[in-house]
Amino acid sequence: MIQIRPDLMALLLFISVVFSACLKPQPATEPAPVSDTATAPAPDTAPTTLAPEPLPTAPLPDDFTIIAVGDNLYHETVMKLFLNDNSFDFAPYYQFIQPLAKAADIAFVNQETILGGKEFGFSAYPSFNTPQEVGVALIGAGFNVINQATNHTLDRGVKPVLATIDFWDKRPEVDYLGIFPSQETRDAKQVIVERNNIKVGFLSYAYGLNGLILPADRPYLISLIDTEVMAKEIDALRPLCDYLVVSMHWGVEYEFQQNKRQETLARFLADHNVDLVIGHHPHVLQPVEVLPRADGGLTYCFYSLGNFISSQMPNTTMLGGMMYLKAQRADNGIHVVESGVIPLVTHFEAGSVNFRIYPLYEYTNELAAKHLRNTEGNEISTAFFKSLAARVLGDALIDHNPYKEATP
Repeated sequence: MIQIRPDLMALLLFISVVFSACLKPQPATEPAPVSDTATAPAPDTAPTTLAPEPLPTAPLPDDFTIIAVGDNLYHETVMKLFLNDNSFDFAPYYQFIQPLAKAADIAFVNQETILGGKEFGFSAYPSFNTPQEVGVALIGAGFNVINQATNHTLDRGVKPVLATIDFWDKRPEVDYLGIFPSQETRDAKQVIVERNNIKVGFLSYAYGLNGLILPADRPYLISLIDTEVMAKEIDALRPLCDYLVVSMHWGVEYEFQQNKRQETLARFLADHNVDLVIGHHPHVLQPVEVLPRADGGLTYCFYSLGNFISSQMPNTTMLGGMMYLKAQRADNGIHVVESGVIPLVTHFEAGSVNFRIYPLYEYTNELAAKHLRNTEGNEISTAFFKSLAARVLGDALIDHNPYKEATP
């Protein structure tokens, strides 16, 4: 008989007890009571969900369009009706232009007269001060870049200019050009309008102030044509934008052809790599010229867009123009793919009523028959306007809405 040592027997007994405990069945756990309040599942028991696939995004446009019009010139007859009834609602003047201006990425207008407001008394030729409600109407029509540097800017002195600056400063949706409250502002201000990831810079200059001179203590107030100053400001802005526009108030009134001074300045602007020159002041249309540049680019120069609205006497001043330009980004810069001028007609009738601006392609002989110039014995017709536009603009003439697709 084999005998087991006492110490070994104790060890076997200990192992047996531990092994039995491991095999002992555990009592069933009662299910937790169901609560009336739903609880979120534990993180490790939450159902697996797939993240939704991102929706495809449309590619950003790589182009922009800009329209520009000439002199928004408020003679007494243009504002007479609204001054008489105290309504100051000038929006109807622009109702047929609004679709074009609002379709554009950038819409420029030359505000010929100062918007000093009623504090200084409204006045017309030869020393203008125009209701600020005109500015409100321009914004409503879709214009977002406003030039204020013209030969009439200082007509009523410094204070109306400062009031105009204050008016535009309260409307950040609009950029204004050519007038400044201080030298520091002029040095620091950079008008760059970004559309579709393309930065478009703006500067503005006027030839003079109708014999007036800038105050000695405010030489910065209005940007005047001075090639030394212009070169400095243009060269400073050029690297900061993709496309550079300069507004030029220049030329000789009622002349359909640009003069040598305009051509010299246009060449100067091209030599400083300006992309687009928007001209105004002559009150009539002038040609379009494309100037080659040393950097391989092109400068598009619209010498004069004529009047936007006015009540000047010559029939030819009733025909203005809307510049249209479409530019597109390419690997080597921004290139113009479409450009030209849409002729515009200022229409008004006897009693200085029904002032409206029409694209020539929408103007009819029925409207022309009602024009004040016809009731006074002068001949105005669609044929007159079309002939004049074709003679001045040539291949640059646009006779349709460029924002509407051509019908087959």
